[in-house]
Amino acid sequence: MGTVLDSHFLAITALVTIGYQFIFFIITALLKFDKITDFAGSTNFIILSILTLVVKGDWHFRQVILSSFVIIWGLRLAIFLLMRILQWGEDRRFDEMRTNIGKLAVFWAFQAVWIWTVSLPVTIVNASDRNPSIKAQDIIGWIIWFVGFLIEAAADQEKLVFKNSQENRGKWCNIGLWKISRHPNYFGEIFLWWGIFIASTPILKGAEWLVIIGPVFLTLLLLFLSGIPLLEESADKKYGSRGDYKLYKRTTSPLIPLPRSVYGNLPPWVKMVFLFEFPLYSRNLPRDDVGN
Repeated sequence: MGTVLDSHFLAITALVTIGYQFIFFIITALLKFDKITDFAGSTNFIILSILTLVVKGDWHFRQVILSSFVIIWGLRLAIFLLMRILQWGEDRRFDEMRTNIGKLAVFWAFQAVWIWTVSLPVTIVNASDRNPSIKAQDIIGWIIWFVGFLIEAAADQEKLVFKNSQENRGKWCNIGLWKISRHPNYFGEIFLWWGIFIASTPILKGAEWLVIIGPVFLTLLLLFLSGIPLLEESADKKYGSRGDYKLYKRTTSPLIPLPRSVYGNLPPWVKMVFLFEFPLYSRNLPRDDVGN
């Protein structure tokens, strides 16, 4: 992506990612054991950050900071998701895949693409020989990462505590950050990866700017494919007949945290254009409830 060194790093990270995910695919396929999926994804990010940092060996301050951010994020998420799935049981995403090797292979291949693509900003920073002084973009990116990390971690913990309470059985999570966003954990994750990209920009030149596909890919993935749509569909099927759930959905932002008093009074077109309230998030609700 601009230098031979960049290309070498991209090839190395691609091969490592494919190999690492292939190992876990084999384990899942042979043992029908799907509790390690998210752990495999999160730890792969850590491996790529450490690998690229150590192989290049420059240890510039910017490289160390961004690699540390990914390691901290990956460790927290890997431990949290592993403990959660061990506590809650089977991963429902694999209900239709456990006996279908083709679908299982596609899932693991897509996970490898996700990891490699989203890691691109850190990969290129660690591969670069450029080391300009700390810029405003660095500070802004670090702050964005920190805010996003705190939001994601807090939202995950709030939901875990909520779900583990017997009195909340059969309810959807609507406490804390979940009062102002239906998916605050996804907002935090998107936010922190955009922060990493922004902090990588001082060293980017020419074609290296294409690493923006990392946060763009993650954002589109969570907005349109494996993130919000799946959870909205599941929640609508469970609670869609309840008036209090419909009110929650009408007055609570799908992603960007906003007070309900603000979001609930916005016109539908503003919600869709600026706040990601897309029709596909309500396709399982009665038509009279969509867009209200």
